[in-house]
Order: sequence, then structure tokens, then C-alpha cells
Amino acid sequence: MTKYKALIGLEMHCEISETNTKAFSSAKNGSKTSNIDLPNSHIRPVDMAFPGTLPVINKEAVKKALMASIILNCKQPEYIYFERKNYYYPDLPKGFQITQETKPAPVGIYGELTYECKDKIKKVRVNNIHLEEDAASQDHLESSSVINYNRAGIPLLELVTEPDFHTADEAVAFLETMRSIYQYAEISEADSKKGQIRCDVNVSIMDEDLDESDPNNWGTKVEIKNINSFGGVRDAINYEIERQIELKEDGTYDQMEQQTRRWDEDTLSTIYMRGKVDAIDYKYFVEPNIPKIKLSKSWLEEIKKQIPILAPERKEKYIKDYGLTEYDAKIIVKEKAIADFYEETITKGANPKLASNWLTTNILGYLNKYDLNIKDIYLTPQMLVDLIKMIEDRKISTKQSKEILVKIIEDKKEPKTIVKDLGITQITDEAELLKIITEVIKENQHQVEQYKNQPRVLDYFIGQTMKKTRGKANPSLTSKLLKQELDKQ
Repeated sequence: MTKYKALIGLEMHCEISETNTKAFSSAKNGSKTSNIDLPNSHIRPVDMAFPGTLPVINKEAVKKALMASIILNCKQPEYIYFERKNYYYPDLPKGFQITQETKPAPVGIYGELTYECKDKIKKVRVNNIHLEEDAASQDHLESSSVINYNRAGIPLLELVTEPDFHTADEAVAFLETMRSIYQYAEISEADSKKGQIRCDVNVSIMDEDLDESDPNNWGTKVEIKNINSFGGVRDAINYEIERQIELKEDGTYDQMEQQTRRWDEDTLSTIYMRGKVDAIDYKYFVEPNIPKIKLSKSWLEEIKKQIPILAPERKEKYIKDYGLTEYDAKIIVKEKAIADFYEETITKGANPKLASNWLTTNILGYLNKYDLNIKDIYLTPQMLVDLIKMIEDRKISTKQSKEILVKIIEDKKEPKTIVKDLGITQITDEAELLKIITEVIKENQHQVEQYKNQPRVLDYFIGQTMKKTRGKANPSLTSKLLKQELDKQ
């Protein structure tokens, strides 16, 4: 059986959420709250293409776009142009989209990025990254369709890669890396649940033994549009590769036209939308109302200096300075919010390894179980510090601390308040414990005799002490004092 190789390219769209206004109007950038804001409440006349309105470029959006371009090792242009991409669609009031395409260059071209996939370092070539405005959002109801123009005009970054991925895992690993970059550089929250990330995928296959550097050996490209989750990207790629292999095996692949398909979450399959034999001619024209902008070298250098420490550097720091394992460090830096939480916990005095253990097991376990973000829950770095300190001071046991964590999140109370309400502070005073232990030994003389020949009987005395203190006795101190007193008998 012939073996095949997949060639996969990505077109990643990410809304720039870290600006106050839209790309070309003074309307609020509601990217962070689009799922809860009143529909059509963040619009201005320019968003709706009213006659006589003129676009005004958002300098901060350009800055964020250039920062992404620099991180991706792209070449920045001497001048920035904007253009009109002409097509009609109900979610596009103007009848064109302000974007970047044909003029000297968008904000970045011909870059590359290394990323990690299954502990291997991979490299992908970036064809271009450009800044444009988003379209409105549509909901198709049973008997009608409705449009929300809050999203119309939100600044959007489109990143186009070369077909350098060969598996779905590689594609998703790259997308996760880009999400991390956008979050750490404070370009976007990059939250797919809020519709901030969408992805188009291009898939073709070729015989494994052919030279992939020769485009003549590539198969017919199939584009899969508007996938809204990384899991959907993985499933769509795997399905499409298998579908194309079947066409190869039955001899019909060479008759397949270049086409656009969509990913259907219900059937877990790609569905034919339209043929795409020739590229659509959108008739790009220079946007006449936005003059070209010269990019000064000093501004680009200033932007470069403002790029913060990204996930790979933080990971190395956690391994080198805090003694974390590579596995734990990788888990923590995956989400910027988690890494920020971790660093603040360390700053407030927590032991780095203990804080890491709490984050990677108990806290992330809770977040994953209920599909939450760490910002969504009633837990602060200071609360975690207080919880860890109570364990270290032997005021509560490790088992009790796990129960207290859940209570903090669900009851929305401080850890000290919960400990007080539950009355579960451990007895750590030696004199107080010795009194209770003396009583236990006095009441169990038969077991004292057994202890002389059967040291395991110590567990019995620990149990009796716990029973008498209603579980408040510190286990390790109780064991130590019991052994000390029993050995005297």
C-alpha cells in the first residue's frame, strides 16, 4: 500500500482584544465581552458605512500587529498601506473590508517560528501576517437570521503559514504556541470561547517518497473554513487526510477539484461548500481615506523593546531558578493567567515547588473539571500562600487543605475564615497533646502490653487519639509523642 504525506497550511485569525476601540472607529472594542454585551450596542456611524463617515486608524492596533510581526521574525515594510477587499455579504455593511494584501507589504512577511510538538522542536515558515477589520457576527435561527454589528470593525490579525505541517498534532501545537504569544505579549486574550480565534485549514496529500519542495508534486488543496476550536482543527485535519487517502486509493483523487469545505461538529466530517478552481478576484483597491504610514526605525525599536518575556523564557526561568521539572514548568506556562498567578504566589512568599504542586494538580484539576479560567474563580495568590502556610505551620493537614481549597472557591471565603467556621485547626501544642495521649494510654493498658512485641499497635493509639480529638491532632506530632510515651512503658 502506498504511503502518503500530508501538507497542511493554516490561516489563523485572532482578534486584538487589548485595545479600547475598534480598528478604524471610536466604537468600543467589545472583543472581551461580546458574548454578554447587548447586541448592536458598540457601533458608530463609520461601522455601519453611513455616507460621509471616514475611518481613523487605531495606532495601538498597528503597534500590536507590528509586535506580533517582530516576534514572528518577519520583515516589516517601509510604509503601511490599507486596502479595500471588495465583496458583498450581509455582515459587511460597507461592501468591502479594510485589510492589507497587495501593496509593498502588510505588517509582516516571510517570517518563521520554532515551536515544540511532542518534545521535538519544529519550524514553520510564515508567509505573512496582516491587520484588518473583523466582520459582524450572524446567528441563523429557525426562520430568520440576525446580525450583531458589535464585532464589525474589531481589529483582527490574520496569520498565514506555508504548508509546513504534516500532522494535526503539529498544526495544533503551533496554534497553541501562537495563542501563548498573543497572550504573553498582551496582544489578545486569544480565547476561542469568546470567538477571538478562528482558523482556516488547507490540506492536501502527496506520495511520501516524492520531493515536497517541488510544488508540482503537491496534491489538490482543500480549504476548510472557520473552525472555532483547536480540537476542531485536529479533528478536521485528521478526517480530511483520511478522506483524501480514500480518494487516492479508489483512483478518484486526481479528478477532485480544488474546493472549500466546512467542518461539521455534529457529524464530525468536512462538508462540501463550493468549488475553488480559480482564486476569487476581490478587486483590491488602496483605501483612499487612510494615507500610507511611514514606519520609523525608532518606533520599531521601541516596540521591540516592549516585547515581554514569553512562555519559553519563563519555562527556563522556572526550571533554573525554582527547580521545577520540565513537565511542571511546561504546564504552568501554557496559559499566561496561570503563569502570572504562579509568579505572584512566589512573590508573596510561597515555596516555588509547593505552589507548583498546588497549581498543576489541585487547582488545574478543578479548572479543567468545570471548564473554568483561573480568573473566573474566587482564589487569589495570597489565599494560596495562606493555605500553604497553614500546612507548613501544621495548623491543618494536607487532606484538610484540599477540602478547604474547594470551600474557598465554592463558598467564596478566605481560607482562615473557612478553617475557623469548620473548627478544623490542628492541635500542635505538645503539652495539650501529651495530656490527651496520657489519657489514651491509661485507657488502653491491654494494647500497651501488645505494643511491646507488636510495634504496629502504634496505629491503634494514633486512631484513638484522633477519635478523642475529633481528628484535630496533628498526625506526625501525634505519632512522635505516642512512640515516645509508649517506649517509656
